[in-house]
Amino acid sequence: MKTDRTKLNRAKKRLEELKGFYWHLAAYIGVNSFITISTIIGRMSNGASFLEVLDFGTFAVWFFWGIGLFFHGMKVFSHNPIFSKAWEERQIQKYIEKDKQQAEKFR
Repeated sequence: MKTDRTKLNRAKKRLEELKGFYWHLAAYIGVNSFITISTIIGRMSNGASFLEVLDFGTFAVWFFWGIGLFFHGMKVFSHNPIFSKAWEERQIQKYIEKDKQQAEKFR
């Protein structure tokens, strides 16, 4: 009974994380589209040509916010190349072996 409740709570937490990521993605697309279109229209109304408007400054928010969105996605979708499951297992085994060696000293 308790394990079913625990599984349900984990599933709900996972769902909230996914919803949070998708809302973040929707905000990223919506806000950045508005900023980019406003920037292009504003610069072009001041006499700049379309190609002059397309510089890094126009897309900088997409880039920097995209970095944050990328790491949010990595966290939500459980992809961590640095601290992978294999790394965690190796660390656990290392600590188990260390504890065994410490216990052997006192026998």
